[in-house]
Amino acid sequence: MNGPQDVGGMMGFGPVLPEADEPLFHAPWEARALGLTLCAGALGGWGLDESRHARESLPPAIYYNASYYEIWLRALEVLLNRHGFVTERELAEGTADEAPAHPRRLPPERVGPAMAAGTPYDRPLSSAPRFRAGDRVRARNIHPRGHTRLPRYVRGHVGTVEADRGGFVLPDASAHGREDVAERLYTVVFEGETLWGPDAEPGTRVSVDAWESYLEPV
Repeated sequence: MNGPQDVGGMMGFGPVLPEADEPLFHAPWEARALGLTLCAGALGGWGLDESRHARESLPPAIYYNASYYEIWLRALEVLLNRHGFVTERELAEGTADEAPAHPRRLPPERVGPAMAAGTPYDRPLSSAPRFRAGDRVRARNIHPRGHTRLPRYVRGHVGTVEADRGGFVLPDASAHGREDVAERLYTVVFEGETLWGPDAEPGTRVSVDAWESYLEPV
């Protein structure tokens, strides 16, 4: 979807100003927000792509006025309610009803190993690659209502395949409950002038990881 997060190449948002020696968290509640999101995800109600889609589906007025971890918390409320872990009343009151412990909950001693193990999203494929390194490809001009990882600013533009990364879960499907769909993933390089014309900063090149269904041959 063309959500509020898809702002690559757009103007009016100001420069990116990296903070020197930036801490992991600027306040204790941010660490708690991250912990809550990760532990809630471990319950198995949703996957990485649905979590990302919930964040990008927030209304622009909320998304642009929220800090990074506030966006995570607002999306977590949506996911917990959607999958029956909390009710609208519990969210409104800020208190949870008594409930038995979830069988997949993460006790403190399991958090470290679970984080270290991660969640693999690579998948074996039996089909041959449609593209190879050096091929010229065009990013399809698509505007799906659901989740996609194809940035809006590359759609319709021509780039060059840099690498074949193998098979991975297709986020467009897994964000909506279909983690059984996998496709080949490529790294495609686009020249800045191709994307933004003569006003692009000289020498700009953008690398995009694009699934096979995002691309068409030139």
